[in-house]
Amino acid sequence: MTAEDREEDASRQANRFRRVRDAHQTEVAEDYVELIADLIEEKGEARVVDLAECLGVTKPTVNNAIQRLQRDGYVNSAPYRAIFLTDKGRELAAAASERHRVVREFLLALGVDAETADEDAEGIEHHVSDATLEAFRKHVSKLRRGR
Repeated sequence: MTAEDREEDASRQANRFRRVRDAHQTEVAEDYVELIADLIEEKGEARVVDLAECLGVTKPTVNNAIQRLQRDGYVNSAPYRAIFLTDKGRELAAAASERHRVVREFLLALGVDAETADEDAEGIEHHVSDATLEAFRKHVSKLRRGR
């Protein structure tokens, strides 16, 4: 292997690690906005106490996350009030929900049981590339047409 090949391999590896780090950074935001959207749909509002209960974290943890989401333009909230998604937040929530749905359907198509598919999709959805997600979609669609 030449020095140029080693350098190219190192660059590819660095890009893979960078992609994973980037996914980790958006993971929390995606989980929160997706859950906020679900709570608004189910209950008409999303409150810190509901988020804390659903996520199994403390209210201060949720408050910190909501502050970051506000700073990043995903939510609007005031102390002791409900949390609302901005247009940007609704877009992120819809995209995260769609990614989750596609990954879950793919896992179910592979024969994974529903509970495991739900659990695994929750992690995979944040790390799957757009190209792989599209391959999942095509595979599930092909299976549906074949039935």
